[in-house]
Amino acid sequence: MQTLTIDFICSLDGYGAAVGWPGWWGMESPEYLDWLENSPDKDDPLLMGATTYRVMSELTAGGEPGTDVLNGLTKYVFSSSLEEPLTWENSILVREDAVEYVRRLKEESDRPLRTIGSIALCRSLVMAGLVDRYRVGVFPVITGATGTERIFDGYPDVKLDLVEARTFDMSIQLLEYVPTVLDGPPGV
Repeated sequence: MQTLTIDFICSLDGYGAAVGWPGWWGMESPEYLDWLENSPDKDDPLLMGATTYRVMSELTAGGEPGTDVLNGLTKYVFSSSLEEPLTWENSILVREDAVEYVRRLKEESDRPLRTIGSIALCRSLVMAGLVDRYRVGVFPVITGATGTERIFDGYPDVKLDLVEARTFDMSIQLLEYVPTVLDGPPGV
């Protein structure tokens, strides 16, 4: 069975985006972009929802740094609102229940799987116990006034065991965890 990694980027205060800010909050660093383009899982299929598909396909079409590597990847897009054919190359529209589809995909895929953004999709996959790793890129900015999409709102309690950490250009923190969904606070 293949693994599933949730990949998020966020501000220090946990927002996945902010009004008026560019992609990567304008803080993408050469070392981080190099890691994105050369990471061992750079060719792994991506899972995403309709909102992330719309945003990322526009960023890629607009030449946002670090996004061109996504063009050649297989992208599974879970949506009831998008219509076929999807315009972003190598995108597969999935209208089935995401949890059941991903459960089956983990069993049948020849490569590990990962998400990109897609907060609601990731939440449902975590709650179903399908997530093997969390990988969070924390950007050195607080967007309390303009932040949107708090990435962990609505999640169950999850214990995280740190398995890898690194810093890019003394700026962006990359933290990788193994998650365990909890029934409640420990010891209660």
